[in-house]
Amino acid sequence: MRKNILIVAGGGGHTGYAYALAQRLKCKASLRFLVPSDDALSYRRLSQFGEVNFLLKARDAKTPNYEFIPRLVKAFLESLNRVSGGYDVIVSTGSNFCLPPSLLGRLRKVSLVNIESSVRFTKASQTARILQPLAAVTALQWKEQEKLLKKGVHVGPLLPQPEISPWNGGYVLVTGGTMGHKKLFDAICESNLENVVLQTGQIDPAHYRRKHPSWKVIRFSTRFFELVAGAEIVVTHFGYTALEALVYRKPTVIVLNPEWKRTVGRTDAEFYAAKVNASLVWDVSLSNLIAAIDEAKKKEQPVFPDGAENLSKVILSL
Repeated sequence: MRKNILIVAGGGGHTGYAYALAQRLKCKASLRFLVPSDDALSYRRLSQFGEVNFLLKARDAKTPNYEFIPRLVKAFLESLNRVSGGYDVIVSTGSNFCLPPSLLGRLRKVSLVNIESSVRFTKASQTARILQPLAAVTALQWKEQEKLLKKGVHVGPLLPQPEISPWNGGYVLVTGGTMGHKKLFDAICESNLENVVLQTGQIDPAHYRRKHPSWKVIRFSTRFFELVAGAEIVVTHFGYTALEALVYRKPTVIVLNPEWKRTVGRTDAEFYAAKVNASLVWDVSLSNLIAAIDEAKKKEQPVFPDGAENLSKVILSL
């Protein structure tokens, strides 16, 4: 009998985990998804695998503290209509967005799986700490995370399956993820690089298009993997894109975003960059970026176990 699985995708890299898992589960289970209310990109990416519904996200990177509690209450109320006892498993992708539906699912006796973020090395995420006592499985992407979450199960990084063959289009792919990375974009905009694909996310791309009319400048792409597959090198924020670059064997530069106060910091970034063998920039300047790009081109890309396949087997065995 096919399992009914609800995957709660928190946007950005958390949706990346959901996507990688859905690739492995799509012919083996009935899938539904919850995504943040304003996240049309996650909706479009995941709708090929099953029904997708929206839910309010209580807090994102820039939500002020005074708005968090009322938004969290509203998210719990919305979850009452989104989570039923008809599911066999709920999969949380680790964002705070996942807390209301995950907790309500457990009240209705649904098995819970929570995924710890790939960028956590020194301190477990608050979502993982809250859900670990309730979860049937806390999935860890790195062996080092076992010291942070004692009941966790190491499955490996949740890499997506490659969808096309990699090729070298000769361009530098610069991305700040869903939220964007203005300091990175402003620095690279001062360069003389001619062949650049710039993905700006929520940051207005107009300035960069005017200054570099030869660049390809976009906000989002539902086929982002094509841009990664054709890049010569990937310059990205501290997140899931570094894992996507591994799939297509692309050298990578990771650039910390000082505007993100609620995520992990430099020490975790150093661990993460070492794991994926990327060059790391924390002091964002054009000279540092150019030096990191040159350094990254000399690095070999590591190979990891298929964490998404391993976790899909665990989920189906529950």
